[in-house]
Amino acid sequence: MTLRFFRFLACQLLLVFACATAQAADGIEITRAAIEASEDGYRLDTAYAFELNHGLKDAIQHGVQLHFTTEIELTRPRWWWRDEKAVAARRTIRISYDVLTRQYHVLVVGSFQQSFQTLDEAMFLIRRPTRWLIAPRNALRPGEVYNVSMRMFMDREYLQKPLQVNAFNDSDWRLASNRKTFTYRAE
Repeated sequence: MTLRFFRFLACQLLLVFACATAQAADGIEITRAAIEASEDGYRLDTAYAFELNHGLKDAIQHGVQLHFTTEIELTRPRWWWRDEKAVAARRTIRISYDVLTRQYHVLVVGSFQQSFQTLDEAMFLIRRPTRWLIAPRNALRPGEVYNVSMRMFMDREYLQKPLQVNAFNDSDWRLASNRKTFTYRAE
């Protein structure tokens, strides 16, 4: 009797861990993150791996615009006081579908817009965005080490109010990465 109970309990625990792992796979994974020094300043080079679930694909097909926001923060550690925040940047990319032209539009807010024939082509630009300027050249001290923290998420605040209520209660609308941290020595 007790051996049977423990086997049942072990099976239940394995099922719970399998479900948690499957649910974590639905998030955004940051596959590449690097800061590059350029003549203009410091640029972020990133790549993400994720798929839109059926609910999000259906929403785009029905005219709902989805916004994906990347946040990055660079801090300089100090032993005598709190860390100094050197850079805090945020960039949002919007994807939408035009039913009349049957094209997907990807807009990097404040920059450029591009049209695509398929959702996969449009998502490629979101998964591998262009390098963007996160700080001017004089924002970081050359030779100093900075702690970098970044994440990407589907920004539900851009949704229309009736959809926001549904999005905050529905797990299909929670698409986000874990916070990625690394160090960068300014050039």
